[in-house]
Amino acid sequence: MSAQPLVGLEVVECSTFVAGPSCGMTLAQLGADVVRVDLPGGGSDFGRWPLSATGESLYWTNLNKGKRSVAIDYRTPAGRELLTAFTTRTGDHRGVYVDNVVGRHRLRHDDLAALRSDMITVHVEGFADGRPAVDYTVNASIGIATMTGPDFLDTPVNHVLPAWDLLTGMHAAVGVLASLERRRTTGEGSAINVALYDVAVSAVGALGWFAEAEEAGADRPRHGNHVFGSFGTDFATSDGSRIMVVALTEGQWDALCDVTGTRDVFAALEKALDLDLRQESARYEVRETIASILRPWFIARDLTALRPLLDQARVLWAPYLSVVEAAASARASSDPVLHDVDQPGVGPMPTTVSPLRWAQTERKPALTPRLGADTGPVLAESLGLTDADLGRLAADGVIALTS
Repeated sequence: MSAQPLVGLEVVECSTFVAGPSCGMTLAQLGADVVRVDLPGGGSDFGRWPLSATGESLYWTNLNKGKRSVAIDYRTPAGRELLTAFTTRTGDHRGVYVDNVVGRHRLRHDDLAALRSDMITVHVEGFADGRPAVDYTVNASIGIATMTGPDFLDTPVNHVLPAWDLLTGMHAAVGVLASLERRRTTGEGSAINVALYDVAVSAVGALGWFAEAEEAGADRPRHGNHVFGSFGTDFATSDGSRIMVVALTEGQWDALCDVTGTRDVFAALEKALDLDLRQESARYEVRETIASILRPWFIARDLTALRPLLDQARVLWAPYLSVVEAAASARASSDPVLHDVDQPGVGPMPTTVSPLRWAQTERKPALTPRLGADTGPVLAESLGLTDADLGRLAADGVIALTS
């Protein structure tokens, strides 16, 4: 088996919540040795919901799989000195620091670069001017909540996925990799700041949504579960299930018409309305009429009957699943991303591997260390601290040693 591409790279991560930890998790899943540094007792996300039956945070556990855990109180002078020394060690494969620390306890790039000139730092923040923000407040600030939900609502609708956090984590990981290439070719370090708000603005702008709103002089109206600009919506089935059906292309539209036996009906509709339903914009224009014609066909059949019909016709569709059902479906894949592990402190638990499939590289699920489990070994190995040194630091509350 080929080695994972980032084997040998060492990354120090000092972050909480989603964006920074997801950056570290992504790098760890690609083979990097990621050392997460937390305060003794854990940071602000250590006990965050959801919790396991044993009281452990499933959130913290799953975002930190495959890393090593070191507990240092970097708010103290001795702890700050330890973290600085550990982060700036020599070696082409070292000198990478990811954080979202705010205030006077933050290790800043200039301080680290004074000790290692080719230092790579990625600092995750809310706004580029330093103001705080989290995914939920950024989402409120970006306009998407006013487009989400059924058309009869006049209040914003939040979504539960922390999309901006996850996208920020991926941008941070890309920043690390780009900085490593820059350092390899020029010998220079990099100081990168990535703000959740900027990531959200960049993403919404890239989709053309700001340009759309400014040109129209108004926000896009809500459409419920209809796909904007094309045809796609949900349908009920006879057994109480619901499915999502989408026809973005002419081929997908033909497949949907053929399997439902509605080609002649839609030909008559085209003639009556002077439309060409092979065009995506035309299907969007009369989306509710199309849906009303198709609903009787779907409601007359249960999911078991629909599945082979839609699959054989190559209709673009999917059933709506609960999270429990989605987990079972993900496990059933021939090369699954979701695996079961026996996680210390939790017990049997589903966890994931990288979604990147590298040829001839086996993706193995990783466990998450207990908080501070690697403090002693990491500091002894990297800084040459003796057992007596570690004992004194632990007694002073600078580090936490986990037996």
